[in-house]
Amino acid sequence: MLPLEDVLAGTRGELEWVAQDRAVTVAYTQDVVFEGVEIDSRKIRPGGLFVALKGENTDGHRFINDAIGRGARGVLLTQDWQHQPVSEGMHPAVALVRVAEPLTALQELASYWRNKINPRVVGITGSVGKTSTKEVTAAVLSKGYRVLKSEGNYNSETGLPLTILRLKAGDQVAVLEMGGGYTMHDIADLAAIALPEVGVVTNVGDSHLERMGSIENIAQMKSELPRALPTHGWAVLNADDLRVKAMADVTPARVFYYGFDSTAHLWAEQIEGRGLEGIAFVLCYDAGKLGAVSNPALQENQRLHLHLPILGQHSVNTALAAASVGLVMGLDWAQVAAGLEDAGTSTSGAQLRILSVPGVNGSMIIDDSYNASPASVFAALNLLDEMSGGKVAVLGDMLELGDQEVAGHLKVAIRAREVTNRLVVVGSLGHSIGRDAISYGMAADQVYFASSNDDAADWLRRKLQPGDTVLVKGSRGLHMEDIVQKVRA
Repeated sequence: MLPLEDVLAGTRGELEWVAQDRAVTVAYTQDVVFEGVEIDSRKIRPGGLFVALKGENTDGHRFINDAIGRGARGVLLTQDWQHQPVSEGMHPAVALVRVAEPLTALQELASYWRNKINPRVVGITGSVGKTSTKEVTAAVLSKGYRVLKSEGNYNSETGLPLTILRLKAGDQVAVLEMGGGYTMHDIADLAAIALPEVGVVTNVGDSHLERMGSIENIAQMKSELPRALPTHGWAVLNADDLRVKAMADVTPARVFYYGFDSTAHLWAEQIEGRGLEGIAFVLCYDAGKLGAVSNPALQENQRLHLHLPILGQHSVNTALAAASVGLVMGLDWAQVAAGLEDAGTSTSGAQLRILSVPGVNGSMIIDDSYNASPASVFAALNLLDEMSGGKVAVLGDMLELGDQEVAGHLKVAIRAREVTNRLVVVGSLGHSIGRDAISYGMAADQVYFASSNDDAADWLRRKLQPGDTVLVKGSRGLHMEDIVQKVRA
């Protein structure tokens, strides 16, 4: 619910009313409240506000009439857009808010609204694991706060403002994913809108390496989040990643380390992967490392034995990050444990990205087709390694690796040879994984070079046996979710 008065205040836009094909004057501005904000006219609900953005491939102004026809009550648009005939029978009148540049106005409106609602903001960034960490962190914090979280991977210059504009009176915390990866200062710009109090950096990897040029540039961009934190805030850093750990030197905030080594403030030990039954580990905390803090839960050493229905040992890292945020924001250990359990049981597939679904011929599919980098493929292969029975990996291209493209695919090939009984590869770079796996000792008849997603699915439908587990993993551009759909039971 976003009042028109706040849209005008936040954007400093000029208001004009239209009804059908004529301009009108409306005296009840203070009574108009928008039901959500969208940049895609197809998603507009009756009473919503449509923001007409100009993109590289299309111009949202072309879809203003479509948005109005779907019930938009307002449109944020440029000052120079000319009237066109609008939907006949349109009722009530539609508010046109004219601004110099709609994207800038959207971001300014989000900043205004964030300050008006004034939640505590948690920002999360990293090369891998942002969305999973955001989901589990929100589940943990919901044990003590009313929480809003980013939908899906809404982490961009448009996605983050749209999330903030979903805040309602009474929301106490916003957990926001912050992407970046196109240019330096992307995350700094998002932080300037969101004003995070807590910033989590999961890792620095080779995602977007082609765009950013070097791993050092990626690290510098990710460090923009801890740099933006206030002195009373917390930088929650993965101590196992040396580039992330070094960000303690650039943040004005207090630092809380998590990881797999006991030198961190919060760490995990006795980790046991149980395949599709989840993971078990001991969550450990040493109060003496942190000094005086305001949260009584952090005054005593703790060892929690946890068994969580989340997939893969790499998910322990996600749980550690989320637990760390909960603790620095004042939750007790019981609330943290309950939040972690909820994250695994309520909507684990959607939250932790990896889905396990029944496959044809009595097989099981691990669907991790959303995206791929060497680090995330390694994690998925490690999960496959925990399974019993036949192990099949369907691997595709890992895109945007820059000068690490050859080395990244080679490392994956070596690990795939170690883990799998059979390997199906898709795409030109995926085929290089297959060739390298053979070069490192995998039998040629264990590798199938698929010509397309349909070809890979047809092969799987013929070859999968009862008890087999098949992992599907590749970059988003390959649409490998199509393979999963064709091989599901």
